[in-house]
Amino acid sequence: MKFSAIVDSLQEDLARVDARVRRAAEVEYPVLGEILSAIVSSGGKRLRPVLLLLAARAYDYDIEPLIPAAAGVEMLHTASLVHDDTIDRALLRRGQPTLNSVFNSGTVILIGDYLFAQSAILAAETMNPRVVSVFASTLADICDGQLREIFTAHRIDQTREDYERRIYGKTASLFAGAAEMGALIGNADESAVTALRAFGADVGMAFQIVDDVLDLQASTDTIGKPANLDLRQGTVTLPTMLYLSRVNGDDSHVQRVVDGNGVTDEEYSRVATLIQESGAIEEAMDAARSYVDRAVARLSIIPDREVQQQLEAFANLALHRGY
Repeated sequence: MKFSAIVDSLQEDLARVDARVRRAAEVEYPVLGEILSAIVSSGGKRLRPVLLLLAARAYDYDIEPLIPAAAGVEMLHTASLVHDDTIDRALLRRGQPTLNSVFNSGTVILIGDYLFAQSAILAAETMNPRVVSVFASTLADICDGQLREIFTAHRIDQTREDYERRIYGKTASLFAGAAEMGALIGNADESAVTALRAFGADVGMAFQIVDDVLDLQASTDTIGKPANLDLRQGTVTLPTMLYLSRVNGDDSHVQRVVDGNGVTDEEYSRVATLIQESGAIEEAMDAARSYVDRAVARLSIIPDREVQQQLEAFANLALHRGY
């Protein structure tokens, strides 16, 4: 089953989610309003709302509370990207100029805070205390992941556990939260809620690992942001860790680019090539596949076979991104 078929089956409901997201992002300031509208309208595949809706679809699918919940997770994702771009000083996102390229950092942080507040309002509209609790804990996890990235930057002595905790917070926690919120609104039993949350977490981990691989493999044109951005920011990702393990952690080229002082574009490209040629990329992709396999195995608890297949296709999307 293709992801496009899943989206088609949810088309009407996703249109309502999109409309709710756009309404929540409306502001009175004309220039800012136009930019925010462009940001939320170019929101990619709407993966997190799709996951939330699919998690509910296997049980009691009441669309009314699902609309604000799905819009809330998408708005939370958008707000986190706004803050990420500010911290990273990124000028491009999905090939489009970021808010960071137009406004000063203080203004962009306030805009991100506004979007976070709007996402919380949307979560509260579900009138479900457990959904609001999951939403709040997810926001805390996202912030924790970002802080871990900041405080471990430029260090090549990180462990695999350090990396996994960081990407769980930054990426996987919102996949986990979206799946759990959908299951809760769908009145799934507790074992199913737990399984779907774990499914979302595993898929989110796979998505981030593949993103980290693509950062080293793809060009700026294909990924919509500067290539080798992680190396340029001193962010040590799984492929780099696996490469370092092959050279027993002793590589002056990697240390130099991670330090980031006076490094040329050619040096970044050279280190990316070293990592690619070492076999570390393939090993990282194996790790992503293991997460997807584990996620799919969790779906045996889902009573609806069609939804099982849709969630399995969703999981496999992590490995086949279509760039």
